[in-house]
This record gives sequence, C-alpha cells and structure tokens, in this order.
Amino acid sequence: MECYLDNSATTRVDPEVAELMNKIMLEDYGNPASLHSKGFEAEKHIKRAKEILSGILKCKESGLIFTSGGTESDNTALFGAYYANKRRGNRIITTRIEHPAVLRCAEQLEKEGAEVDYLDVDSEGHIDLKQLEALLCKETVLVSVMHVNNETGAKEPVEEIGKMIHKLQPDCLFHVDDVQGFGKLKLIPKEAHVDLLSVSSHKIHGPKGAGFLYRSERTKLIPLIYGGGHQMGFRSGTENVPGAAGFALAASKLYEDLDASYAHMTNLRDTIVEGISGIENIKINGGDVPYIISLSVKDVRAEVLLHALEEKGIYVSAGSACSSNKPRVSDTLKAMGVEKWQTESTIRISLSPHTTQEEADYAVSAIREIVPGLRRFVRK
Repeated sequence: MECYLDNSATTRVDPEVAELMNKIMLEDYGNPASLHSKGFEAEKHIKRAKEILSGILKCKESGLIFTSGGTESDNTALFGAYYANKRRGNRIITTRIEHPAVLRCAEQLEKEGAEVDYLDVDSEGHIDLKQLEALLCKETVLVSVMHVNNETGAKEPVEEIGKMIHKLQPDCLFHVDDVQGFGKLKLIPKEAHVDLLSVSSHKIHGPKGAGFLYRSERTKLIPLIYGGGHQMGFRSGTENVPGAAGFALAASKLYEDLDASYAHMTNLRDTIVEGISGIENIKINGGDVPYIISLSVKDVRAEVLLHALEEKGIYVSAGSACSSNKPRVSDTLKAMGVEKWQTESTIRISLSPHTTQEEADYAVSAIREIVPGLRRFVRK
C-alpha cells in the first residue's frame, strides 16, 4: 500500500480544492484587476478568500497579503519590517531553530548592519522566556519566533511571548512563522499580540505557490515586490486567483472541525510511538504537537531508513524537506544539544487529518521489521 507520512513537507491537494481551482482556471480565468465581467468574477474569488481567512484569524481583510508561500511571507516580514523601522533601532531577536526562510534573512540583515540575537533552546526545543526578556530593549524592532518547529514539532509559547513584548517593549513588532501551526492549532494574532504571521497553503491540503502574510494595523512594512501596486502596494503582481481561492477553501474545511482532527492525529501518534517503543535505542525528539514525530534510530543512517521505508511504499523525510534535497546536519537538532549519532539518524514522520489508522499500523509494522535488519549491517 502507499503510505504518505511526509505531510509537513507538503500535502495532497483536497479534491474539492482541486475542483474549485480547475473551474477558476477554465472558466473564471480573468485578471482580477480588469474592469470587465471576467475580471469581476475573478475578483469575487479573491474577496471570498480574504473573507474566509480573515474570519479564521478574526482580523480585517485588509490585514492579509497574499504571497507565493511561507518563504516569501517570512522574507517580507523580516526584510519589510526591518527596513521600515530601522531608524528606530537595528536589533532583531529570533531563535536558533527557525526555518531557513527566517534564519537566512537574519543572516543577510546582519551583513547589512543589523544586530541579531539568537535565542537558545532546551533539549525539548523550547526557548527560555527569561533570555528573551533580558535581550529585549528599546532598539529591538522585531522578534521572530516560530509557532511549531517543522522538524520536531516543538511548540513555542507565542502567546506568552506576545504579552511580554507588548508589556516591556510595545513598539517592537512580533513575527510568527505559523506555517506548521495554521490549520491545526488555534492562534488569533490580535489576542496573542502578533503583528506579522506567515502561512503557507500546501501544508494544509491547498495548492503549492500560495500563502499569506498577516499584518497588524500598526505594522509599518516596506514591500519587497514593486510593480502595479496590487494588494494596497504591499505585494505587486497579478493575484494568484485559483491559488488564493483553493487555499481559503482548504483552510475553511480544516477549521470546521479542528478539535476532532487534532484528536485523530493524537491517536495516530500514540499508535506509532507506542508501537515502536519496544525497539532498542530509538529516541523521540521534542514533540509537543501530535502531527510531527522526530525519530532517531541509533546505528541506522536517516537516508538508509528513509529509502528502506520507501521500498515498502512509506514516505517520510530525513529532517526538513524545505531547505534542500541534500543531506545536512540539522540546525534544530544541534541547537537542542542532541547526541552526535542523532544528527545523522533522525527521520521525520508527519501526519495529517487524512492519515488513516491503517497507515499508522502499517508504518509501525514496517519500522519494527526494517530496523533490526538494517542494524545487522552496521560495522562494529
């Protein structure tokens, strides 16, 4: 059987989403900026998408900027916010376990003169709020902390972080990369004092190439893409109408029954973790949310286990699939201070609300069968 357990890399597009997008591409294909009826029909899809997504976030529609996905949203948040506010200060705070779309931006801004402080994490992947409090100062213009780590599933206390920033340095902006949390966890930006929120469509059974950046009313932002002044001048370029519409439909379906989906994935995680618990020298890394399982298997290289599972029709990843398709040492695992063997022997199993109990049982059976066999080939 085919068993897809790499949903944190990407998800299969929901059939209803694909159907809607197909209709738009073949029938309502006008440019939403055009003044004729075809343009009007396309614009209605954009307006409906913003209506749905702003309803989920309980924000104004004007606070949403459609992008090509999480990477563009993160880049726009960091570069746009820093450039717009650097006269007030040049300090940025982020963590050592952020997605490369944030870390590489921070590194580039350092080259341009920004002072970046990196928060450490403990062995479970959690930041220290006291360290953040000590680093916050008047010159801090932006704090960027992800909601859910894409490799381990560690969940950061973004609500507490937002309250702290709001209390101690109210002029400082707070950005949250919510690519792995949106569609699975409830987070209302205004309630959590979040000024910028990055989200991607293809992680929640929507299409690739679509995402959004939420921007609070107080947030000054310099656009990265210039042109015809689309989306209030924050992101020029003809809107991806089928992408935005499909994204919104996928999100609305998930938020209809969020608690039931979370409970379902919790049961699946328990099945997998308990099912492999009898295998010696296996370690689960972090894991506050049930839909990401970071699994270190001693004496078995991650790529070897990945391909052995693939031969049985089971698809997982070696760490994060978002940075490249080449093996690398995980910055996240290093920051958590794991043992050296774990940096070379960790796979990620990631679930979705559509993952079945049968798939979870099949994965457990395969891992229990494969791991002892692979270990026999380890050089002693």
